Amino acid sequence: MKLSSKLVKKQAPLEYVIYSVIIFVGILIDQLTKLLTANLMDLYESIPIIKDVIHITYVQNTGAAFGMMKDSRWLFMIVSTVMIIGLSLYLYLGHAENRLYGISIAMIVSGGIGNMIDRIGRGYVVDFIDCRFIDFYVFNVADSFVCVGCGMFLAAALYAEIAEYRKKKAQAAEAAESGDGGSDE
Repeated sequence: MKLSSKLVKKQAPLEYVIYSVIIFVGILIDQLTKLLTANLMDLYESIPIIKDVIHITYVQNTGAAFGMMKDSRWLFMIVSTVMIIGLSLYLYLGHAENRLYGISIAMIVSGGIGNMIDRIGRGYVVDFIDCRFIDFYVFNVADSFVCVGCGMFLAAALYAEIAEYRKKKAQAAEAAESGDGGSDE
């Protein structure tokens, strides 16, 4: 079955390789760090990297990002699956408007898959990055990928809006100039 050209936009093969590498490497780093944490630390054990600033603290998160909505595993799995599939289709069908959008979506997908692997395999997500200097939730690499990806996506969207505004403003100024100048015929 051939997809309509309206559904699939042509992108350079390098774009897909970049996105795939980001997704794969993000999942690999996430899963490796979680495996090390779960196998080398006791639950709730905390190792200061910089005392009272950043610690490695092993916790098991049965909720959403940053421990919200505890014990809603199936809801998160369904929502995460829909989002991962939707964003992956958007990305790999070539609809990311530019590379920054594509990279940000790849990071979000990578983080979503990383945490999904935990929810399916363990029944909870391993969290271990404990930023004590801001009294924040304990999180993991996948959470970081999702948050940084969302931030990049918002920055790209803001940049695109500013560029579009400037373009329209320049076109309006150009139209006003050409309308005021008249003709010498």
